[in-house]
Amino acid sequence: MRRYILVGVAALLAPAITAVAETGTATQATIEANRAFSEGLPWDDTTEAELSDRGFVATREDPIILGADGEAVFDLNAYDFTAGPAAETMNPSLWRHLSLLKKHGLYEVTPGIWQVRGFDLSVMSIIEGETGFIIVDPLTVTESAAAAFELVKQHLGDKPIHAVIYTHSHADHFGGVKGIVTVEDVAAGKVQIIAPDGFMEHAVSENLIAGGAMSRRANFQFGSRLEPGPAGQGGAGIGTGIPRGTMSLIPPTHSITETGETMVIDGIEIEFQLTPGTEAPAELNFYLPQLRALCLAENANATMHNVLPPRGSLVRDAKAWADYLTESIALYADKTDVMFVSHGWPRWGQAEVTEFMSHHRDAYKFLHDQTIRLMNKGYTASEIAEVIALPESLSSKWYNRGYYGTMAHNSKAVYQRYLGWYDGNPANLNAWPPEEAGKRYVAAMGGAAKALAVAQSAYNAGDYRWAAQVASHIVFADDTDASAREVLAKAFEQMGYQAEGSLWRNMYLTGAAEARETPADRQITTVSPDMIGAITTPQVFDMLAIRVDPAKAEGIDTSVAFVFPDREETRRVSLRNSVLVHEEGVTGPVAATVTIPRPAFLAMLFAGQTPAALMEAGIMKVEGEAGATAALMSAFEPADTGPPFEIVTP
Repeated sequence: MRRYILVGVAALLAPAITAVAETGTATQATIEANRAFSEGLPWDDTTEAELSDRGFVATREDPIILGADGEAVFDLNAYDFTAGPAAETMNPSLWRHLSLLKKHGLYEVTPGIWQVRGFDLSVMSIIEGETGFIIVDPLTVTESAAAAFELVKQHLGDKPIHAVIYTHSHADHFGGVKGIVTVEDVAAGKVQIIAPDGFMEHAVSENLIAGGAMSRRANFQFGSRLEPGPAGQGGAGIGTGIPRGTMSLIPPTHSITETGETMVIDGIEIEFQLTPGTEAPAELNFYLPQLRALCLAENANATMHNVLPPRGSLVRDAKAWADYLTESIALYADKTDVMFVSHGWPRWGQAEVTEFMSHHRDAYKFLHDQTIRLMNKGYTASEIAEVIALPESLSSKWYNRGYYGTMAHNSKAVYQRYLGWYDGNPANLNAWPPEEAGKRYVAAMGGAAKALAVAQSAYNAGDYRWAAQVASHIVFADDTDASAREVLAKAFEQMGYQAEGSLWRNMYLTGAAEARETPADRQITTVSPDMIGAITTPQVFDMLAIRVDPAKAEGIDTSVAFVFPDREETRRVSLRNSVLVHEEGVTGPVAATVTIPRPAFLAMLFAGQTPAALMEAGIMKVEGEAGATAALMSAFEPADTGPPFEIVTP
């Protein structure tokens, strides 16, 4: 079987080429790596810069968007540092990309369509109807959405919103909805909320079921503890950063269930294309025939996207992604004059739009097909990631470069989708976990001092990958080893300064910060009252099931019926063998019956409301065995499990 031989010893055998750098400065190895990287970039192609400027109307006078408490939610000028030449501490390609993403304000896409860009991670699009507006993707938080729509009203007029379209189920495309419309207007039929089929299920499950781990990892991905700067947070690939405001959710009033479905809203005809399983499990594109305009949601971007975000999610289907773009080309390319998306800037002209869609599609198809080809030759995920690269005809397009997703980690995601985590080598079938492996690696190297010398030598030689691997083993063997933690942090920093991908940069630099000190208290979270209130009753008990602590549940064997009179729902919940099972209705005997309004039940689970207080107030009633409900509830871990868990240390 032919394999690439991947070795990292050459740098160790070379003479030292760099001295130890101060925190926040690039080593000579990093300076030279970035200089060499720059030489292979298509600097003569200024198309993206021209597109990002086109159609500018105006922006806010005050760059600071404030919350109700007077605290800053978002600083529009936080990335102005990219106005000059690239800093030594940032990859020059990423510097260029971030200098375009930072542009903010109201832009005209074509007569009848505008966008507000740079107010958030995502883009708000505005379609003008006969009497008002249709809003597409109302940003992440209510504060940034309200600020964006205020700018719209200033320049386009104070007109009503007749509909909001959520293009897909990620929070940065619906979380700001209550900043621009009210629940009352939606309930009264004044505003339609339109979303792809399955939106609510996926919006809730992704953000809540695995929310604890995913949110913690998102802090690395987006660099939430880092300050923007030449040696700090380097944007988020598809936008600059995530605002710190209030996330909201209003459930859809209409779901799009098939490609070709059309609606007429305020005189504007909209034709929808469903694209499930692409960038999101529930996603749609749409076409506006009167305006010859196509919205490709987040299925097309100014960067290669993630097939599996580093924060975690279900693995996306790179083949389906490419296939749906092929379908989009067939359905709309020959009748489209302008294409706009949910992140980044539009593209104009039928030929330009068709070329972009085709080249972007080809990048995902190449990623998928070549990963599978190498996989079937026996290459493992890590081996594929080391060698796979787009051909020059695709990589020379700025929008195919890896500012958000990278070929390396996307190829691993394709491998995982087909074969899972196991690479087929029995040595890796039951390998030691990091702490135990660390102890053994350190012992094999002759002890911590000798292992640290290996790590420092690798760092001095500019082999930061090996320096980080060795130092990480030392830290996991003994997290009190301050010298090893510092070498680990320094290696992370230099890899961050070299990374073209903003997420890789943020993860490396966050890792460096946490190697030097404890995790920051401020964490990204998608859990909000609206999100919790939107979950279905089965999902409520699914979430309870993953909070069962086997030690607390040991020996408990009981069943309880929960009646939610406000929703006319009943579920039988059983706990035995430390496993919670729930069923609709009462299909068997129960030890007790709990009658409670569902909002009060949610308050008990997520907001610290006590059963005793609810019973004393007459809100909750318990019939049957007095101890059955208490036994059931005693088996759960609290919703808040404490401070953020460690990632780069044990």
